[in-house]
Amino acid sequence: MEALAVRLSGLDAYAEGAIRVVAFYDTLMRRRVDLPALARASAGLAECVAGIRLHGTGRAWRVAPDGSRPSNASSPVSGAAPVPITLDEEEIGEVWLERPGPPLLLDTVVLERLALAAATVVERYGPARTTMADPALVELVISSGGDAAATVRALRLLGFPADAPVEVVAVRSRLPLHRIGALVCPGRTVKAATVGDVGVLLTSGVAEDRFPADARAGIGAADSPERSWREARTALRFTTPHHPVVHHARLGAMALLAQLTPDAARENADVAAVAALADNPGDLATLDAYCATGSQRRAAQLLHLHHSSVARRLEQIGKTLGVELTEPAGLVRATVALTTWRLLTDRDG
Repeated sequence: MEALAVRLSGLDAYAEGAIRVVAFYDTLMRRRVDLPALARASAGLAECVAGIRLHGTGRAWRVAPDGSRPSNASSPVSGAAPVPITLDEEEIGEVWLERPGPPLLLDTVVLERLALAAATVVERYGPARTTMADPALVELVISSGGDAAATVRALRLLGFPADAPVEVVAVRSRLPLHRIGALVCPGRTVKAATVGDVGVLLTSGVAEDRFPADARAGIGAADSPERSWREARTALRFTTPHHPVVHHARLGAMALLAQLTPDAARENADVAAVAALADNPGDLATLDAYCATGSQRRAAQLLHLHHSSVARRLEQIGKTLGVELTEPAGLVRATVALTTWRLLTDRDG
């Protein structure tokens, strides 16, 4: 390496510096340093504050060139842009330099090598705080009738303490599952895998308001992973465009609808009437908006229609269903029928 650096120095001063940076981090890796030592060495090399942050744990290390911890805010003040730490094609953190002024020529090289070194350290000293997990371990945790000791071992391998409650989330989305996990579980342990056609998140806590717009998610309680998974799958079936995230605990008695047999649901007159209504997407959307809001004016806002147009539609829909939708009992009846029809079509689909 040194011989190569000498040869390159005659061609390009930048290349010589870059090779020396590479050699510096290669030496650190051979010495098997941990993340705090890596941050200290990087700060000394760059002669400015260096930082490393892991998304999965929320931990961060900021070190000044003299090895002390800076007292100012934990964010880059200037210099080169932060560089992501990537492990198994997943962004698990970031590194940065806090240089008071414009970035130096080699700052980008330092950050790239620091990010690579941080990924190596995380993988070496694991378990790696990545989001994606072995599907077999996740399935073992959420499976019914499993051995309790095996479940505890699987949770420990996934990075969850034995005595910590674990919530299970069932997800459907076009976005990669690891991105959703990092988004809705900031600073918390989260592991994700796909089981069948449903994404599974195991987490110590979820921010329900952080799900992306296209996602549908059902959230179970945190008393046991097995029960939480059953509840999460049920809650996922109750999601709608107006309620894309559903917590099973908030379904209350409505959760009992998921236990109806398909034959019993099909034979119900109200459900059959809603099924016939589904041939007209406009009417179905109107009924859905009204049941979701309980108000003709708020339904009109959701549909971007005048409230009088919605009122006329609901009058005709009420005649089709044989229900007076403007009365509380009629609204409840229509809501139950619409929800049951959705569960039936979800099961059939």
